[in-house]
Amino acid sequence: MNEVSAKRKVTLRCPFCLTLNTVDLGKSGDRPKCGNCKKPLLLDRPLKVGGEDFDRTVLGSEAPVLVDFYADWCAPCKYVAPLMDELAKTHEGTLLVVKIDTDQAPDLSQKFGIRSIPTVILFKDGEEVGRSVGFEPEKLRDMAEEAVRPG
Repeated sequence: MNEVSAKRKVTLRCPFCLTLNTVDLGKSGDRPKCGNCKKPLLLDRPLKVGGEDFDRTVLGSEAPVLVDFYADWCAPCKYVAPLMDELAKTHEGTLLVVKIDTDQAPDLSQKFGIRSIPTVILFKDGEEVGRSVGFEPEKLRDMAEEAVRPG
């Protein structure tokens, strides 16, 4: 087993019953199910994460995580959303893509110095390794590619 396939465990909250589940992101094609309600945990799209889940899901992830800090009322955020969908689908199994509503998690916005939205931050091993502010599609694609590149 190589290093890339070995580092893929992530903890996610089931969107249906809110139970925390630890899954192997590398086996997302097997359609993992919630251990409690047995509904699917769909990893081919961005997952909503809140302040109560952030440390465990993002900082505790063994896989790289691309985090979209957004708000429903933000027009530029609406341009970034389809790109985040694309990145989640393209990199399913190697990159976890999550979104955080800054209105619901102001403490996280403050902690990570979010001054403008959309802001997308790439985390690896619990550390910020890349940041994009505004609508920068090529930069986001490059960040995602860099995150999943072996080595």
